Amino acid sequence: MKNNKNLSIDLVYLWVDGNDPKWLSKRNAFTENPEDNSESNCKGRYVNNDELKYSLRSAEKYAPWIRKIFIVTDNQIPDWLDVTNPKVKIIDHSEILPEKCLPCFNSSVIEYFLYKIPDLSEHFLYANDDMFFGKDISPDFFFNKDGFPIIRLIRKPFGKWHFKYKALIGKTIGQHRRKIINSSLLVEKMFGKYYSGIPHHNIDAYKKSDFRVAIEKIFNNNVEKSIPHHFRDDEDLHRSIIAYYVLAIGHGTLKHVGKRQSIRIFAYKPNFKKYILDYKPKLFCLNDDQNVSDNDRLRIKPFLEELFPDKSSFEK
Repeated sequence: MKNNKNLSIDLVYLWVDGNDPKWLSKRNAFTENPEDNSESNCKGRYVNNDELKYSLRSAEKYAPWIRKIFIVTDNQIPDWLDVTNPKVKIIDHSEILPEKCLPCFNSSVIEYFLYKIPDLSEHFLYANDDMFFGKDISPDFFFNKDGFPIIRLIRKPFGKWHFKYKALIGKTIGQHRRKIINSSLLVEKMFGKYYSGIPHHNIDAYKKSDFRVAIEKIFNNNVEKSIPHHFRDDEDLHRSIIAYYVLAIGHGTLKHVGKRQSIRIFAYKPNFKKYILDYKPKLFCLNDDQNVSDNDRLRIKPFLEELFPDKSSFEK
């Protein structure tokens, strides 16, 4: 393949409206502590601030070459979404997830089965609904000239020794980071290659065929152990395993990123706009987690409306 300009590239989102009483009732029936604000099951995992609407605006504005957009949900449809638009399609969990793991409130498990989306192109991008395109962007930002994905990691020079030192001095390592560490160590054990960088927590690129092999064959035992977990669990196989795996087999190109390419803005930070003005990033994530308050969340929609004021063709 001489270039990637003619690739068909799709975009996949996970989305949930955690404000929906029907969905909340379903979730609460599966948790012993509905008020749990832990990293694995906090409000920020599910609350809807209409980020998806603005992410779609950013995609249409800055990545119009995307072929199709799939929104993976749990029997929900955004009330503003124009489902007659042929470029967008809702995918219910029941269409791609094994019946034994339903209902599923665990994004790690849902992600395993993205490759099963009907009509998904061989080359696809994956985003959470709080991830956005910040500038004009072309396919070669995500795929190299051979059609393999570009894997973006944040440089961590001391790798596993850094995390071992933090543990030794009693520093807490969050669940998300622990699972990423486990992914890199498992790839090292199986393939003899260790990658010290961590995923940039932003829009990622994949080849469906490599994704399928990773889930169905290479890491199948780990996937099977994770499937029963309706909520995030320390033992879940993390999606970062696929990035490390494709690098290890030569099916991906490693690029370490800085904040001008990809930035993660935590929603508890006081000034979102400063990050955009200072770095002018190609991609950004406005991340809601267990440290974010309801007052912080009130600032999200006005900020996004200012950045992306024009309705997209995906809206009614």
